[in-house]
Amino acid sequence: MCFVWHQIQENDICLPIYLTDKREKNCRGYEIKRSGYMFREEVKTIGGLRLHVIPTKKYKTNTLVLKMKAPLCERDITMRALVPYVLQNATERHPSMKALRTYLDELYGATLQVDLAKKGENHIITIRMDVANEKFLGTTSPLLREALTLFSDMLFRPLTEQGGFSAAIVEQEKRALKQKIQSLFDDKMRYAQHRLIEEMYKGSPYALDVHGKLSDIDTIDAKRLYKHYEHMLKHDEIDLYIVGDVALTDVEHDVVERFPLEARSLRSTETTTLTKRTSVQEVIEKQHVKQGKLHLGYRTNTTYNDADYDALQVWNGIFGGFAHSKLFMNVREKASLAYYAASRIESHQGMMMVMAGIEPSNYERALEIIHAQAEAMRNGQFSDEEIIQTKAVIRNQLLETVDTARGMIEISYHNVIATRQRPLDEWLEAIEKVTYEDIVRVGEKIELDTIYFLTEKEGEKK
Repeated sequence: MCFVWHQIQENDICLPIYLTDKREKNCRGYEIKRSGYMFREEVKTIGGLRLHVIPTKKYKTNTLVLKMKAPLCERDITMRALVPYVLQNATERHPSMKALRTYLDELYGATLQVDLAKKGENHIITIRMDVANEKFLGTTSPLLREALTLFSDMLFRPLTEQGGFSAAIVEQEKRALKQKIQSLFDDKMRYAQHRLIEEMYKGSPYALDVHGKLSDIDTIDAKRLYKHYEHMLKHDEIDLYIVGDVALTDVEHDVVERFPLEARSLRSTETTTLTKRTSVQEVIEKQHVKQGKLHLGYRTNTTYNDADYDALQVWNGIFGGFAHSKLFMNVREKASLAYYAASRIESHQGMMMVMAGIEPSNYERALEIIHAQAEAMRNGQFSDEEIIQTKAVIRNQLLETVDTARGMIEISYHNVIATRQRPLDEWLEAIEKVTYEDIVRVGEKIELDTIYFLTEKEGEKK
């Protein structure tokens, strides 16, 4: 087994020490030390499954997370969105939601959750389970093994009938999915974000909503959905994470027995290159709203895979990522034009989004100040103090993230999505090394693409 060990201490970054055993090609690891806390990841490919084990004595529970990744595709995204919600309802052994929940209670209150995400042009299904570590309960019940069995049952022995999923469960989850998609309209911040992406990436896979298309739901039946699920099991990139007081050697045999996935060829998803606009696109939409939602979409032309990504993180942090940033201080605090004003980057898509909640009458003035802050960044009008403060906040965010089991998994999964593999200590060290010149250079690549404004209908009272 091979390991790459890295140490990160609270107040400094130590140089990495590399220990390599070339006999095992499908394993890697890294270690992080924070206030005496160690984080080591062991990875091994088992058939069509990549197993990640993060041993830690910090928690009294074991966390299991299964991720299924495939390229965003309009043809099947709605079926993919349905699948995890159908799977969490019932298995052959636990043939109803009530039976499954009763069994989770028997596992000392284990919890089961599913969700969906987009990272770059990838659609990602997550199934998550937290189960108590039997070492702390004084019981001989092999809870981790039973949790792995339940995961396996959900994947390979879901409740089926007549060559498809349970029709009753599928119809129930179709109704729930319709409600999720329709609820987007009621959350105006999320709606504005969705509409900006839809307009900016029109015709591109990234424009698709993670929950799919409302118009597709009624075309899906239990047999068609099950057939697509079988395709997913054969072709999705599947990763299983286990975090807790456990080693890879403790669970490898159980995983081999319970997850009979065929080996598959894996390839990274190529991000669609957008045609450069001759001018900035402006979209104004009017609804019955009291607060305007101003969202701007920028092409950063930089992703997690690029050497400039660390500089982009610092650029965004100074511009709008934090409470000390230019957007917050100038748009909200000084000009009092916004209820909120911030920016964020999509690490795997090469996009930055600015979000501001404003009075509809303040549209032009708010836009003017946002443009002025972006121009100030492009002109290098930021101080050493801002750089130092932003680096410190980014560092603290990352270290706080790896203080949780789910956070460690998400940090690791960045590397699965990207073709660039780097441990967290290298990431933190790269942030520290970002210079003023690096920040200016990465800012030169950032281009405003689309302005989206959701505002009140004319003549309406505020």
